[in-house]
Amino acid sequence: MANRLVVFDLDGTLIDGYAGITDALGFAMERLGKTPIPEAQVRRMVGEGIERLLQKAVGSADAPRGLAFFRERYEQVAVSGSRRMPGVPSALVAIAAAGWTMAVASNKPYEYSKTILQALDLSRFFFAVAGPGPLAPPKPDPAMLRRLVADAGVSAADTVAIGDMEIDARFARAAGCRIVLVPGGSRTPEELAAEEPDALLASLEELPAWLRRISRRPPARGGLAGRA
Repeated sequence: MANRLVVFDLDGTLIDGYAGITDALGFAMERLGKTPIPEAQVRRMVGEGIERLLQKAVGSADAPRGLAFFRERYEQVAVSGSRRMPGVPSALVAIAAAGWTMAVASNKPYEYSKTILQALDLSRFFFAVAGPGPLAPPKPDPAMLRRLVADAGVSAADTVAIGDMEIDARFARAAGCRIVLVPGGSRTPEELAAEEPDALLASLEELPAWLRRISRRPPARGGLAGRA
């Protein structure tokens, strides 16, 4: 494989899936006799996985029942409630043409991520899609990222993680990788800048050019690569 790897977050980075998440969460909350939460608020609550989302929305006691209701509905709206973020297909084509290996690491369960990526004609770009499981806790634990780095046969120093939230920055740093943040609708540019990413881009359309710049430099050695 190529000697450099890009690992993308999913929600808010590659796709805008907030409509589907908000729909399924509202369905669960109504079944529990609670008032659904508007999408603007849901955007601030996501990122730590659906179990944690349900805990925030309905409380720990009702979360197990809420999770079952959420899954019931989300299976119906996951695809229809998701769309590609602006510039994603063209960016992925350019990054692949430049020889980078690409993968996805999301706190969304693997089966949902895979289904959405296939439906949106994006799965063809990625050699692997990772989600939380028994051997890989959710972000910001770096286990998912470390596994992708190992499976791609690259070093952490030559891996760039792309995300749209603070948790993505902490995930990348914990694994010794560079982090690029792109506002995806849940955090402001100012909030993301506070994480001191290696780059803060306006959209994924800027990512191929940024990767070209760092590709002209010698590969980083040992630990976190310097900021670009």
